[in-house]
Amino acid sequence: MSLYEASFRVKHECPYREISERHPDLTIREWYLSDCQVVELTSPEAPTDALREEIAEMGTILHESVDASGLHVVTQSCLCSLEDSIIERFEEYNCLYQPPTIHRQGWEHYTVSSFDERDVRALFRDLESDRDVDVLSKTAITEQQIPHSMLAPVDQLFEDVTERQMAALRLALERGYYEQPRQTSLRELAAQTTVARSTFEEHLRKAENKLLTNAGQFLRLVTATSATNPLGVAETERADQAAD
Repeated sequence: MSLYEASFRVKHECPYREISERHPDLTIREWYLSDCQVVELTSPEAPTDALREEIAEMGTILHESVDASGLHVVTQSCLCSLEDSIIERFEEYNCLYQPPTIHRQGWEHYTVSSFDERDVRALFRDLESDRDVDVLSKTAITEQQIPHSMLAPVDQLFEDVTERQMAALRLALERGYYEQPRQTSLRELAAQTTVARSTFEEHLRKAENKLLTNAGQFLRLVTATSATNPLGVAETERADQAAD
């Protein structure tokens, strides 16, 4: 089985793209989280007053610095206006989006992956119907590891994990519960909270289950092109079938 990775850039009406067109030295990286988007802006030059005004309208500024290396700003804003986004089209054609989106010199740059090259071609035909598309590369990845650039989007990994479940997971991780040998127990962890041991364990187990379920699609992508079979799964299945 092959995995296809495609990198391309598009041009259509988008505030970030338009900003990058007006400021050609500026690079904008965009991540979509569960209920917001985080944007990182960098430039080798000090910002002009016009650029500062545009950045201030992009959302809440989480970080800003201007030094010898240039401009570095991180902003956060809601996703309430992000309807019929290009990301939804990726999902429609079974293509896995690899964040971040990069806006540079008036173009939006994307990278996607798919198990079927036909899905990638269908995606491009759809995008070309209402925007300019420039394909930069298409690569078939066979019998090798998935590139390290393929990072699972954080919002998908932690989808449906509640705040209490997330807090239980973080406490267990920080106290060494997942180390070998374990550095703490469920009883000791629960004692550091205001909930009963059984309640804490329920939060932790649900968090683990949701995290592993959400990570499943990325696990399949990472292992799909691997030629190794360290657990001998296929051989075991065939042996069981023969025994029947």
